Amino acid sequence: MKILIIDDHALFREGLSYVLHKLEEEVKIFEASHYEQALQHISKNTDLDLVLLDLNLPGKDGFAVLDTITNNYPAMPVVIISASDHSRDIKRALDAGAMGYIPKYTTSSVLLNALRLILSGGIYVPPGKTDNEASVLTPRQLEVLELLIEGCSNKVIASRLELAEATVKMHVTSIFKGLGVSNRTQAAMAAKNSGNA
Repeated sequence: MKILIIDDHALFREGLSYVLHKLEEEVKIFEASHYEQALQHISKNTDLDLVLLDLNLPGKDGFAVLDTITNNYPAMPVVIISASDHSRDIKRALDAGAMGYIPKYTTSSVLLNALRLILSGGIYVPPGKTDNEASVLTPRQLEVLELLIEGCSNKVIASRLELAEATVKMHVTSIFKGLGVSNRTQAAMAAKNSGNA
């Protein structure tokens, strides 16, 4: 497993690296303290399993890094780890394509469980920080959900949205988890009930 930590505090990166080794036996960790360094690591390691990103970076902030990754590497999961737990930051990060938002005051055991959820295709948001479950879906997932409600297969969704079929599968899994459902019919019902359809 390959993980990139983007944070300008060396001590925090070291502490996080230590915790991340409990995630899996073989974990390779890369570290970056600013935007340019982060992009260098990403361009050399396009197969990263996870990017852990702080919002408060020198120069270009974390949202700029997030936009760059989601636009150029849409299948690369990015998780925000920030000192801020403001709902507006959480919503902005998820809308921009982050797969999770973990406040820095989170305990290591909650962090590891959140990362396991994200690695299995789910989305993690701090408890009590979203208005409703459907709001944790990213804009791309809402597009997939719309086509899913129309009855499109993964193959059709992939061709309509110009995505790989594997990426569509990942989004469908995340949608099911986000809406707390286990199949397409339930997802359509939940979306209609929450006003997302």
